[in-house]
Amino acid sequence: MNKLALLLSTAATLGLSTAAHAQTEIAWWHAMSGELGAKLEAVAQGFNDTQDEYRITPVYKGNYGETLTAAIAAFRANEQPAIVQVYEVGTGTMMAAQGAVYPVHQLMTDQGKTWDPSIFIAPVVGYYSDPQGNILSLPFNSSTPIMYYNKDIFEEAGLDPEDPPATWEEMEAAFNQIKESGASDCAFTTAWISWIHTENFSALHDLQYATLENGFGGLGTEFTMNNEHLARHWDNLKRWQDEGLFRYGGPEGGPDAQPAFLSGECAIFMNSSAGRAAVVANADFDVGFAPLPYYSDVIDPPMNSIIGGATLWVLQGRPDAEYPGVAAFFEYLSQPEVQADWHQDTGYLPITNAAYELGQEQGYYAENPGSDVSIEQLTRVEPNENSKGIRFGNYTQIRAIIDEEFEQVLSGAKTGQEALDSLVQRGNDLLREFEAANG
Repeated sequence: MNKLALLLSTAATLGLSTAAHAQTEIAWWHAMSGELGAKLEAVAQGFNDTQDEYRITPVYKGNYGETLTAAIAAFRANEQPAIVQVYEVGTGTMMAAQGAVYPVHQLMTDQGKTWDPSIFIAPVVGYYSDPQGNILSLPFNSSTPIMYYNKDIFEEAGLDPEDPPATWEEMEAAFNQIKESGASDCAFTTAWISWIHTENFSALHDLQYATLENGFGGLGTEFTMNNEHLARHWDNLKRWQDEGLFRYGGPEGGPDAQPAFLSGECAIFMNSSAGRAAVVANADFDVGFAPLPYYSDVIDPPMNSIIGGATLWVLQGRPDAEYPGVAAFFEYLSQPEVQADWHQDTGYLPITNAAYELGQEQGYYAENPGSDVSIEQLTRVEPNENSKGIRFGNYTQIRAIIDEEFEQVLSGAKTGQEALDSLVQRGNDLLREFEAANG
């Protein structure tokens, strides 16, 4: 064979080899930026490094609401990704998207993967399952709200930094002691009036949020959260604001709340457990962690908190070659080592029982006091129909109404009861609109 023929033969062989080993690219749309986004990309790279058939490609699409909107629009244009990260309040919307979703339990079965729902922490898997117990989306970054507090301010105010208040009655006493001591300009701030002080408040106190098992029973649900106990709590937040004890952090995630806590202006802060890593990294004081408080005259002991965060949904309509890779990726994500690493680096829950047990064996919780507060709060009792979570269509818009009505209370324009009555009426209107479009 002459030199030219040899070169052509070698090139052809290399071309065939390259074609034979071409990776199948799988798009993963997500809503995580900053440190969390970097960690998410590292998780994808970890999977990519384990094999050479598939390549998971993360694509940031904005916040949770923007990512969900983008995915819906992309599906209509037949430009959808294989995987999209959707927050928990988008579950009802995704379930109603007939023909768009490839249920995870079906995907794993179709791809011959062993799939055991019992590996996941019960409150997490229950939230993302259908009435028959089939998992619809893969739990990924689940969280629950907890209380953070400044131990230095507690000590200066004469409070025991190792014994934080457990009830709202004890909280009010602590607020006043902090103010009267001059230890802090602000006793308390919070993110997420909707998630923490409306939805989780109801779950903790075993109060019905809506009919049909808080929406788990399907369309036709109606809101019922306008009870005297939630009305009292909203009124108390208004009163504590007027007394200079509580500082409103703003709507949705409360963008002003965490800076006020980290700066030392506010002594107590309520937010997602997923914020733990950022709080610890950015606080120049000793941080304490505790469960959310409850009203002991309503319930004692309280129920479990409910989850937030997001799951990974698989969308129909992608090339068949991508779905084995998606299943392999999901199998990788469910490994105890991967989940434990994600949980410990971010503050999100270890979504599998094995990941939690691995952390215990590693001594992580003993070395990081308070890092298991979220897990214990979430799993301290068996969830019932009032505390297993909520599931509604159009809930992103309804959360915006919650913020609007709460701000009416803070301004003095409405009482807590008046605001909640309005919330129920306006929220039910949106539920009916969702039913008309998806029934």
